[in-house]
Amino acid sequence: MIGKKTIHRTVDGVRIPGTWRHAFIRNGGTHFLTDLFIYADGLIDCWELVTVEEFEDKLRSGWVATTLPEGAKASAFELASWTFSEPHSYLTPELLVAEIRDTIDQLNGRPDSTGRCLAAVDTFLADRTEENRTTARIAYLAIPISQRRYALGDMDSKDWPLRVLVAGPGNGTDVSAGGPITQEDYDRAVAYFEERARWAAERAARVPADGPVTSFAPAIKLYHSYPSKPVVAPGYRGLRNDYPAPILVGEVIYPSVAHAYWALSVAEPEVRAAVASADTHGAARKYAAEATRSRGWQHARTAVMASLLRAKYDQHPELAEILLTTNDATVIYDDFDSDFWGDNAGRGRNWAGRLLELVRSELQAERAGHAGL
Repeated sequence: MIGKKTIHRTVDGVRIPGTWRHAFIRNGGTHFLTDLFIYADGLIDCWELVTVEEFEDKLRSGWVATTLPEGAKASAFELASWTFSEPHSYLTPELLVAEIRDTIDQLNGRPDSTGRCLAAVDTFLADRTEENRTTARIAYLAIPISQRRYALGDMDSKDWPLRVLVAGPGNGTDVSAGGPITQEDYDRAVAYFEERARWAAERAARVPADGPVTSFAPAIKLYHSYPSKPVVAPGYRGLRNDYPAPILVGEVIYPSVAHAYWALSVAEPEVRAAVASADTHGAARKYAAEATRSRGWQHARTAVMASLLRAKYDQHPELAEILLTTNDATVIYDDFDSDFWGDNAGRGRNWAGRLLELVRSELQAERAGHAGL
């Protein structure tokens, strides 16, 4: 299960989502407690990237260990070491592979074995033939046994209604205890799924009170453009901090947001003036980089940038209109010089893009009459 354990690796600038789980790797007679990193493209990192099939080979060889011998040495690297005494493992090679295949499905947003089972159950409930029940039962038994009790996501009922439904009255479930299913138990299981379907339909029809969770407009990327002068129709280039849109801050006019940012970042007034009058934003950055930073700049820089962006779009309504046309799109900002301001193929924090989204929201609030609250 993925839960909140999300990671990624970057391949050719593309983020491959993943997750991790613990496992033992047997190397040189010692069992090392380590992490398996599982990725959406089907690769597993267990001290090297391997395919699922190659991972199965490592399981068969015992290099990835699900059997923990009595008296075997174990290590958690520099954390601890110990010797197994009365060890018990909850995994088999087959179960571990099944769980990993489910994880890869989940990372890709595909139905995993539980999702496929519940889809087969829906088919059976819509057309209650024994053939459809058999299909649902096979799908249920294909869920890794470690996951079956949580298949319904119901910590009170566990998977009892599911086991009963796919077995049918007069038959036994996959759990040996309890004997044949009574008609009363079966009717209760059917009623459970009918109520579950009604609840799901009501939930799907609800509109979030605070609006959508994610953006509905396609993401936009603000590429490097190195503008030298304003143009009549700059498009998204006009949203770049280095676009030549002069702004008045205090009593000083700066050629661009970038000029203002770098000028305000330096401590010496004479250097600040040189930065403000630099021919290009690149020169402004170079002058500032060679100077002493203003006191507390690291902690103030995000707030300063937000203020400069507000000034830019307040003083240049035509650029504010361009920003507003992005609707609620995620803004991805390229900044080769800074992983703080730029997204940079997923390596950076994208603060420039995030602040543009903030200022855009403030402009939208102003138009809707919510400004100044």
